[in-house]
Amino acid sequence: MSATAWFELIASGLITGGIYALVGLGLNLQYGLMRILNIAHGEFLMLGAYVTWMAATLLGWSPLAMLPAVFVLLLGLGLMIHRLTFRKLAADAPNVDVFEARGLMVAFGLMFLVQNLAAWAWGGDLRGYDYLTQPVHVGGTQFAANKLLVFGLALLFSLALMALLRFTLLGKGVRALMQSPIGAQLVGIDTKRLHPLMFGVGLGLSGVAGCLLSMAYTITPAMGEPYTVTALIVITLGGFGSMGGTLAGGLLLGVIEALGMHFTNPSLKSLLSYGVFIAVLLWRPNGLFSKR
Repeated sequence: MSATAWFELIASGLITGGIYALVGLGLNLQYGLMRILNIAHGEFLMLGAYVTWMAATLLGWSPLAMLPAVFVLLLGLGLMIHRLTFRKLAADAPNVDVFEARGLMVAFGLMFLVQNLAAWAWGGDLRGYDYLTQPVHVGGTQFAANKLLVFGLALLFSLALMALLRFTLLGKGVRALMQSPIGAQLVGIDTKRLHPLMFGVGLGLSGVAGCLLSMAYTITPAMGEPYTVTALIVITLGGFGSMGGTLAGGLLLGVIEALGMHFTNPSLKSLLSYGVFIAVLLWRPNGLFSKR
């Protein structure tokens, strides 16, 4: 293969990996902070995609203008879901393990509820719209402009979340809760406010990922579930609770899939992902980028 072909292959993997990272960051924020393994995470990505599609096709709004709107909408939905379900589970559970198990069951219920509501509302047909489909020449290769935009914005939102957690007082509180929940509460960090807010932010990021995906790919009510599984693989690669590791893990998984499909068969994409997932669990259960 020529250098140009290698560049195109790796770049296409990074474009996909950018979305993987953004979805994984939202899920990792929820699990690392609250021990909520939100299996329904991808369904809210799907909702973000459908809201953007409706705004673009029915109202003629730009998908870029929908990014903040989708984030706020999904954040508000996340606050409501946390208040109605996970807050009560946390209050009633005798310990974290019981809460985690009950939360997983609730998340499964949410997944099927949201997916079936979407199928009822929009049907099972493929949906999509044309947006920035013209080719852009980069380094002797060409990519669709919408996919380059998707990658750039996914990376921007991922880095913005990491900067928020690292450089703000709110972020310090979140990191303290991730490292030592009891110690953080002893120094006055209010979990009753922080937990629902960060759960909402996680869903907001998932909605943003769906908004970005709708710019370049077709959407269906069943599109969210594979992204949930991919997010789990990504945070396993990067390490639970590690935002930087999740970003690196998402980009790495995208490149691994691109290379694997090129040198084997595109139908083996899922096999490659699950193979990496199992290998990391056996070899580095704390994640590839963990110091432990």
